[in-house]
Amino acid sequence: MCRHLAYLGPPLPLSALLFDPPHALAKQAWAPQDMRGGGTINADGFGVAWYPPSATVPIRYRGAMPIWTDPALPALAAATTSRAVLAAVRSATVGMPVTDTAAAPFTEGRWLFSHNGVVRGWPGSVAKLASRLPTEDLLTLDAPTDSALLWALLRDRLRAGTPPAEAVAETTADVSLAAPGSRLNLLLTDGTTIISTTVGHALSVRAGADAVLVSSEPVESGREWQAVPDGHLLVATPMHLHLSPLGRP
Repeated sequence: MCRHLAYLGPPLPLSALLFDPPHALAKQAWAPQDMRGGGTINADGFGVAWYPPSATVPIRYRGAMPIWTDPALPALAAATTSRAVLAAVRSATVGMPVTDTAAAPFTEGRWLFSHNGVVRGWPGSVAKLASRLPTEDLLTLDAPTDSALLWALLRDRLRAGTPPAEAVAETTADVSLAAPGSRLNLLLTDGTTIISTTVGHALSVRAGADAVLVSSEPVESGREWQAVPDGHLLVATPMHLHLSPLGRP
């Protein structure tokens, strides 16, 4: 379906996540190891967003091409460092558009969001959920895709003041109920905390003394990687990991 990752910690080059490790995100795009029946390659776009020093609003760079074909990205990634990053590569669901705006991360203010998976029965299965959103939000979706709608549903809760972990868990529960069998690995960060879910797809976390990396697949081998069980919510900072079954954030 897609591959994504989020990092918090000491500033590092974007290339240390996208290109340099043995199983970096760019390699996961064309040689994923754990798609769990959700496709074979992630060639329908990519995106990376990062927080500049002392900034709370991220910068985003994304495109509709495979990540390994973008001629500017390797040099940009090598020259750009950040303490907080979210990046994704996309495998588009059949029938959904392949455009720059359909690629994660989706963003508003300090928030970054990505979805790895598919909403079953799209769009009819979630039409009732979508009808609860302000009309302007529906008219200004980044793209007519399930991931963009998921972001709109989650963003609506964040705007209303729902705590982020609760907002992610509630959005996941609502969509799971409306569209059974959906794959809903959601990934959200504000540059200080990473919140993610596992519903139908792989996710691993590597936490150290001062950094945390959450990724669809480990970017390198090592016993410090911990697989996140299916059906769980992960809340992570460089100093703390909290894992709970979905429904009890």
